[in-house]
Amino acid sequence: MQELELTHVDCRDCPIRHRAVCARCEPDELAQLEEVKYYRTFEAGQTIAWTGDRLDFVASVVSGIATLSQTLEDGRTQMVGLLLPSDFMGRPGREMATYDVTATTEVTMCCFRRRPFEELMRTTPHISQRLLEMTLDELDAAREWMLLLGRKTAREKIASLLTIIARRDATLNLAKTGGSLEFDLPLTREAMADYLGLTLETVSRQVSALKREGVIELAGKRHISVPDFDRLMLETGDDCDGGMPV
Repeated sequence: MQELELTHVDCRDCPIRHRAVCARCEPDELAQLEEVKYYRTFEAGQTIAWTGDRLDFVASVVSGIATLSQTLEDGRTQMVGLLLPSDFMGRPGREMATYDVTATTEVTMCCFRRRPFEELMRTTPHISQRLLEMTLDELDAAREWMLLLGRKTAREKIASLLTIIARRDATLNLAKTGGSLEFDLPLTREAMADYLGLTLETVSRQVSALKREGVIELAGKRHISVPDFDRLMLETGDDCDGGMPV
């Protein structure tokens, strides 16, 4: 199955412009990126990269969600991360993919040819500085995920995953809706169980409990409404004020 290459999209019209690796770029720097970028879209379920593949590009996720996973020698597979809109795939200076990357929804990526992008990093501080910030944010998220997997209850794990996705994929603005939002859950219950280290039955039971208690509302299996985001945040067990990140 081949990915589809999309028509060119100007950086000024990009929905992730102010969160992606190009967020700090000046107009002349954006013009340089325009020369080396192209768009690809991948269907839900399609593998974007296999571990060990040689990648001739790096990319920012424009829309959709992909999973990062690793397969053990005995064939067992563990999901180790998610790629959400504005997240960066690939590592400059490393040609091989380190994870299996799979689209869970239709995924559109803004791709940059590897060698020209690496050269831009050397000559354009705004790109390298922003990529460093994103890498450190990813490190913080990985540490928080270690806490989630090691110490949180099943209910807290489910609530935490919902807040992570909601923050990045909300279709309503919290500031304008009094704390309510809605979004489509990109993962099946089975994938959630794999990612959180839970059984399928436990995931279904906890989601049903959150629905029964009015913390979330479900339309079908995937569309979720959160009447009060602060209440959902309380369910995560985190010691924070529940505010949306800027």
